[in-house]
Amino acid sequence: MNEPKKNGIQADEWESLKAYTRARIALGRTGVSVPLNESLQFKLAHAHAKDAVYSHLDLADLQASLAGVELPIYSLRSRAENRDMYLQRPDYGRLLNDRSVEYLQQLNSPPADISIIIADGLSATAIMKNAGPVVQLLVNRVQQAGYSLAPLLVVEQGRVAITDAIGGILRPRLAIIFIGERPGLSSFDSMGAYITYAPTPGLTDERRNCISNIREQGLSAEMAVDKLMYLIQAAFRLQLTGVALKDNNGLDTSDLPRNLTE
Repeated sequence: MNEPKKNGIQADEWESLKAYTRARIALGRTGVSVPLNESLQFKLAHAHAKDAVYSHLDLADLQASLAGVELPIYSLRSRAENRDMYLQRPDYGRLLNDRSVEYLQQLNSPPADISIIIADGLSATAIMKNAGPVVQLLVNRVQQAGYSLAPLLVVEQGRVAITDAIGGILRPRLAIIFIGERPGLSSFDSMGAYITYAPTPGLTDERRNCISNIREQGLSAEMAVDKLMYLIQAAFRLQLTGVALKDNNGLDTSDLPRNLTE
């Protein structure tokens, strides 16, 4: 039986596992209750998550964090006019508003191999903290690999599938969107990256590959870009993304059937 500590908190026998995760485990107890400090930490995490959902994409600061990217950067908006509409009408977040559509059409940008898009999603905080270094690193790696890039696009009130609306106008061979993920109680600043080969209106999410949890306490910028480059090159080779494209980066697949390695 665990002995109570001096502060009256009875330790949990699984406490040693806390070194391996930021998940809220082995909290101990005081009588039949969660210790006061853990209860307060839970409320603080919940407040951070709510703040992240309503956080604002600061375009000037974001553009400053992308100063090393030698690409034109353009701002667009979805059909969701404000945050409340974005949360209540997910379909609006998947479409560009009329002004953004007209703007992209007037660009008359020639089709490129890759279009990189940044959207606030459900956590602009995640984008503000993580997008700059990851996108700069990815652009360098993509250019070194010889792929052409479309102008960098930043979308306010955007969801993942807005990639398809953009793809229908710019016609890139492949699109990558970096987007703030739905905040968790230990990860309000997590950024995801979705890859879509031949993006066009009408696609469903099984046509995409996702790399999740890109942040300081999760997947590092270097590891995220390594995985992205692996998937980009595999997507161009197989001419697809989604459930048929496996992330075998760093795995020994010599014993696997071919249909599980591509």
